Amino acid sequence: MPTAATAHGPTADHRRAAYSRLLTVVVIWGLNFTISKWSFREIPPLAFTSLRFVLASVLLLALLRHREGSIRPPRGSIGRLTVLGLIGNTIYQVCFIVGLSLTTVSNSALVLASMPAMVAGLAFAFRLERVTARAAEGLALASVGVVLVVAARGVSFGPSTLPGDLLTFGAVICWAVFTLGIRRLAVPMTPLAITTWTVVLATPILVVVGLPSMLRMDWGAVSLLGWAGLVYASLLSLVLAYILWNDSIRAIGASRTAVFSCLTPLVAMSSAVLILHERPTIVQLAGAAAILTGVLLSQRTPKAL
Repeated sequence: MPTAATAHGPTADHRRAAYSRLLTVVVIWGLNFTISKWSFREIPPLAFTSLRFVLASVLLLALLRHREGSIRPPRGSIGRLTVLGLIGNTIYQVCFIVGLSLTTVSNSALVLASMPAMVAGLAFAFRLERVTARAAEGLALASVGVVLVVAARGVSFGPSTLPGDLLTFGAVICWAVFTLGIRRLAVPMTPLAITTWTVVLATPILVVVGLPSMLRMDWGAVSLLGWAGLVYASLLSLVLAYILWNDSIRAIGASRTAVFSCLTPLVAMSSAVLILHERPTIVQLAGAAAILTGVLLSQRTPKAL
């Protein structure tokens, strides 16, 4: 729920706190690509998605009850929370997972890089947030940096990847709408409560979609490493990261929050260097510099409503 301070634009303290939360999210999501792939070797992607949402729903409901004493949402809010949950979780996850299976990782990462620009464009088109020239320049620079980092690994758009690329772009639209919907959700709820109910209300359909995969999988063949990846993707990537993301949206705005997702490929690249001992190319290093410069530039001018 927005505070009095955020009602007139975020203060310096609010911005610093939001930036700390977003950097945490970026690290969690950047590592999630590698960690989730461990589990995908043993747990089918749709089954993995269903299981992580069931686990996340249980954890969020327990945490909400512990922190706020009640899990009941405000009267009249279920309809709006259901729509947000279906768009930002159910449809997004199906489009992303199925899309990723039909295209390359590099293609998927490059398409997902359009998300901050999509958020800013929709926010501007529907007069939800101002996008200043400096913010637009920072967003453009960060997006170019993402393209350099990802494209250095090789992309191959074509007829064979088109279905997956289109589904991934559909996921981008869903996440942009979800992000702006959270920003405009005029309901007296904390970020924890919003996260809980948008996840819980999205889970039943995801379970139905993943049920065939869960019935076919060999549960006994899943190793400790596979379960550890599922726990990470549920507890950190979904529960903690979503709470911090939603809190930041309501504190500093959707556009300023979304641009931080440009840092995710940078974290993924850094983790590959540290864990897999990959050597970044000159193009990737140039892209990293562009991302960092663009994100910093985009944050210098407030984009208040």
